[in-house]
Amino acid sequence: MADAQQMRKAFQNFPLIRVLSATGNPPDLYTIEYRINSLTRGNGGQPILREQHHVEIQLTRDYPRQSPKCRMLTPIFHPNIEPAAICVGDHWTAAERLTDLVIRIGEMLALQAYNIQSPLDGEAAMWVDLNRSLLPTDKRDLRPPELA
Repeated sequence: MADAQQMRKAFQNFPLIRVLSATGNPPDLYTIEYRINSLTRGNGGQPILREQHHVEIQLTRDYPRQSPKCRMLTPIFHPNIEPAAICVGDHWTAAERLTDLVIRIGEMLALQAYNIQSPLDGEAAMWVDLNRSLLPTDKRDLRPPELA
């Protein structure tokens, strides 16, 4: 319940990230909308700009000891994200707040954060490596004022 209250308070008036739905009592399934400049595959496989993204975050029975399961609901072009998974486990600790994870995913979408050494999408990793001068795709601070 503490996570749900913090999520509601942090993102209720924040234009870049908002909670579209929180299912369960207490919530264990969230749909998050990001209004962040990122990339998706265009015709011919070349990345093009996309400004709106939806992510599903599911809290497991072992949460917070184990990281939530996170997946994209909209297309994305990122080295550490594929449709079925967002690679957040390497950096997860039980002390991390759910709001911090939501912000970290936003930073990934904005290509403020990525790891090309162990990619889920090799093609995206190669593109990022060759086009670092174009990154990040969104430079805005994604932390709501309530969490600053």
